[in-house]
Amino acid sequence: MKTYNIFFLTAVVLLFLGCENDTSQNTQPKEIVLHVDVITLSHKPVPLWMRYTGRTKASNKQDIVSRVSGILEKRYVEDGQYVKKGDKLFKIQQDEYIAALEVAKAKLKEDQAALSLAEANRRRYEPLVKEGLAPRATLEEYQAQVAKLKAAIMGDKAKIKEARLNLLYTVITAPTDGKVSARRVDVGNYIDARSKEVLTTIVKTDPIYAYFSPSQQDVILFNKLATQKQPYAFVELQTPFGIKRYDGFVDFSDNVVDPMTSTVSMRATIHNPKNELMPGSFVYVNIFITDTIKFTMIPPYVIMNDQAGKYVYIVDKKNRVKRADIQTGYATKYYVSVTKGLKDGDRLIISSLMKIKPGMRVVPNDVTEKEGIDAILKRHNLIPPKGK
Repeated sequence: MKTYNIFFLTAVVLLFLGCENDTSQNTQPKEIVLHVDVITLSHKPVPLWMRYTGRTKASNKQDIVSRVSGILEKRYVEDGQYVKKGDKLFKIQQDEYIAALEVAKAKLKEDQAALSLAEANRRRYEPLVKEGLAPRATLEEYQAQVAKLKAAIMGDKAKIKEARLNLLYTVITAPTDGKVSARRVDVGNYIDARSKEVLTTIVKTDPIYAYFSPSQQDVILFNKLATQKQPYAFVELQTPFGIKRYDGFVDFSDNVVDPMTSTVSMRATIHNPKNELMPGSFVYVNIFITDTIKFTMIPPYVIMNDQAGKYVYIVDKKNRVKRADIQTGYATKYYVSVTKGLKDGDRLIISSLMKIKPGMRVVPNDVTEKEGIDAILKRHNLIPPKGK
């Protein structure tokens, strides 16, 4: 009986020890392996852009006034209507101008008839005076009369031209394409041409101008590096439906520096075929400088900061996370240049940034084609058209 008890106790102890060993092995923590997205870096030419705030302004603004006086008889356009150059806008009563033209024509015919008679008299008297049969003074009177009537006829023709112009001016046309403002006068009002009263205003917004003011130092850099005579540009407008983009080019830079701000006024001409962009709008102006300078570019959202400075995470050859302390240079909304700390071929981690730690083993998924700098440039249309 004692032998049985001893055997039983021994079995229980061995079982307990075995369970204890199994428990210690099961509680040992396992290494976490995280899947992360990476992009492979390269040092290569990247389009260089500069971004400024600006204001839009109409490319043409015309106050419409009448060049002749009279009663406003007709209005051809509605308030806010878009018109083309040459479209009819207003009409002044024409009766008196038609009459003035007819009077001028009649005066011309009268003087032409008188000239014919004077020339006939001159031709008749010339041989008589030559033979001594008529006084020279009479011939000279006819010669003077011919010269006088010729001058009068020239004046008559000028009067006819003036009368035709005045009649033409009674129909007021658009001097440019654009949008008509609210009318300032109504049909039936008397228009006095001498008062230069504005009937309406036409504002042309296609193209539209965007004015911005880079610093003097930026302009120096711009002039040194720019590879286009009229650099490609686009503006961004914040709307309730998101950001709208409009393309164009830079075509003007002022020749003086503002002494108060040390800035230079510049202008971009922006295509606005649907007239969506209105004068006075606040916009961001993006100017293409060059694409011949090499950079190592990374997305700005992967950069982190602590007391030691800026850093990113990369994957080393053993697929472990490594911290890389960096220095940055040129930066935009979409990418940042790294001047120190990274090299060609580095695999930059762009996902799970809050979960990873240096030394952690990861499984890298290369997404350079979809999330690399080239993909970012294409996604945001930051590659200027060729030949611009």
